[in-house]
Amino acid sequence: MNYLLVSSGLLLHILLWGAGLALLVTPRRWRRLWPLWIAPCGVALQSAVVWLGAHTTLPGTDAYARWTLWLPLLLLALGLRRHGVRTAGRDGARFTGLAVIMAGCLVLLTLPLARTSKMLTTLSLGSCDAADYAAGARVLQEFASDDRSGFIGLTEVVRVASADNFFDFWLRLNHFTPSALMAFNGSVFGLVPHQVTGLLTAVFLVLTLPLVWLLARSTAGFSPVASGWLTLLYGISPISWYAVYQVAPGQILAAQAIALVTWAAITCWREPATWRRGLAYAGLLTVGFGIIWGAYNFIVIGCLVPAATCVGGWALHAGKFARLVRWMLWLLGPLLASGLFFAGRVAGLVERFMLFQQYDFGWKIPPLMPEGWLGIVNGADLRALAGPGAWALSALVLLLLAGAWFLSMRHRGRSAWQVIALLLPVMAGYAYLQWRGLRYGSNASYDAYKLFSVFHPVLLVALCHWLGWLRKRSLLLRGLAVAMMVIVTGLNLRGAYRIAQKVEAAELIVDRQLLAVQAVETRDEVHAVNIHVDEFWARLWANALMLRKPQYFPTHSYEGRLNTPLRGEWDLNGDLLQVKLPGTDTLALNPRFWLVRLGSPYFLRARLGEGWYARERLRGPNPRQWNWSRGEATIELENPHARPLRAKLHFTARSLTRQEVQIWVGDRQQGSIRVGPDLRTVASRGFMVPPGRTVVRLRPSLPPMRASARDPRLLGFAAYAIVVNVQPDAGLPESAR
Repeated sequence: MNYLLVSSGLLLHILLWGAGLALLVTPRRWRRLWPLWIAPCGVALQSAVVWLGAHTTLPGTDAYARWTLWLPLLLLALGLRRHGVRTAGRDGARFTGLAVIMAGCLVLLTLPLARTSKMLTTLSLGSCDAADYAAGARVLQEFASDDRSGFIGLTEVVRVASADNFFDFWLRLNHFTPSALMAFNGSVFGLVPHQVTGLLTAVFLVLTLPLVWLLARSTAGFSPVASGWLTLLYGISPISWYAVYQVAPGQILAAQAIALVTWAAITCWREPATWRRGLAYAGLLTVGFGIIWGAYNFIVIGCLVPAATCVGGWALHAGKFARLVRWMLWLLGPLLASGLFFAGRVAGLVERFMLFQQYDFGWKIPPLMPEGWLGIVNGADLRALAGPGAWALSALVLLLLAGAWFLSMRHRGRSAWQVIALLLPVMAGYAYLQWRGLRYGSNASYDAYKLFSVFHPVLLVALCHWLGWLRKRSLLLRGLAVAMMVIVTGLNLRGAYRIAQKVEAAELIVDRQLLAVQAVETRDEVHAVNIHVDEFWARLWANALMLRKPQYFPTHSYEGRLNTPLRGEWDLNGDLLQVKLPGTDTLALNPRFWLVRLGSPYFLRARLGEGWYARERLRGPNPRQWNWSRGEATIELENPHARPLRAKLHFTARSLTRQEVQIWVGDRQQGSIRVGPDLRTVASRGFMVPPGRTVVRLRPSLPPMRASARDPRLLGFAAYAIVVNVQPDAGLPESAR
């Protein structure tokens, strides 16, 4: 399926949903700018519809999504009647340039996905959040709120705080709005979660661009050219692309909402101090706060910090304390109204913060240097540039920011304070979180990046304060601004290109082998499954693809997927090590995923032990994965029976040179296999597996060696597949055969 066609359809569908509401909630003074609020209005309206539907007994968005299309059409008709069709059309035509930037960014974001797979699917550069969002999307797309079948109602596994079922977990604690929009748009377009999750995340970024333009043009007072450039910069920034290709739609929607409420809050203060003027912004503020409650409810605590700092400073300087109180009440009303609508999300806020204290979420992300604040980084992992050039860029960014600020102090102190207020509180929090991560060795740098990302549109306006020089008469200042724009654009495109290269080689992808797991739901003989899949990405996607079956995990896999006693009747094995039992007690879904029945008299479990390097993969029409041994490597077998079992090992393996791999069970050698540079399948002779835990040692006859000068590892042999083939005649009494 055409990626560009689908991403464009998703974008236009959300814009259709927001057009009428934007016409109705736009303050009279800003009526000509109504197209800028279409995107957040569309997100908020779709989220509200799914929230209401989730509180009925309808079986998910598949049952009602297409029937609700009358709502945006009705709102559009009311809005056009109020505004006028011709006037609305002229207003929309004013933003043709912005539409071109949005379309261009959508193409740039979609192309790496399209080049990666012909099949419409989702991938990630490293985070496994995509599978979590997809699980939520499937819950909201296919299940009713009172459905407790399969995994949804498996309380001992899915309980998180006060949520004792998987459906309520998504309503109260997890990121509801992103999954709700995935479910809703999936139902309208006939798509399933793995097809829409990655693309919709890219669409969310594009939908944020009008708010960046609004902040630049209105709040900062930049020229149309400067505002357009800043919008483009946000759309191509590696900081933004990192969020897209790590599949973090929640934080992207939070950035969109924070940009909206920041603009509305500051603009509301600048209006004449009347209740009527204040109430005019209630609709837009309700939209922004509604997105925050639904997508990133915990950020509501700090979403107004830059705006409150800015307005508080102005009020203190002018001594307008009574007006400050009225301003706070104007913001409090929409916040409470949206909070009442999303009451369940408000109720789960304290529990959400308790979970933050309980778990060290995320991973370590390098700190952004001053040039990194503008998206100038060295690679897909956001590493800083190195060398003298990096120091020069850092100094240039700081000098330009300081120079623009000092000039503003001389001519417009109000504007200079706005820069400090928008920049300083967030950057102080960012610096503290980075320090905390270094001090305690935690993943606080992940939280620091999230903080920077959700305020990224606001920060860009402050960091690029020197764009105001484009309106100066001084040729020197204008030349400096233009030169900096060229440098920043070029280096951001370089960073985006490097991320695109990583995307096209991404190992975490929902391919056909992984999708085959969903066939388990149609197997009547499989009632419950223990998921023995080492890879985090595959394990979470397997969970999302089998929600109609009870599932149990040997390890704590994620929120809502606790480790419990393994009560499943079948084991799902999804790695290169498999177990094959006689008869129908093994169901091979494909070469990678097998089901093994625990009730078989020949059942045993197997896992890789010590002596192996990390998994490696080769993507393509025939994907492969393998593990190199460090030399001697082990396999751990667990025989739960009171009698021994007889087994053989089937290897698909190779090595750098011809050699033998001896197979030792306990203190006895049980034969050997021959491996060489050519990949081939060989079998060992049979051996006995006694009751309990048994360690099988694989000892190459030659010492490990290096594959090349660029690879420092010492390699033994590479295993592409290992099958523990249990023989049907081992130790089983005649009466039980």
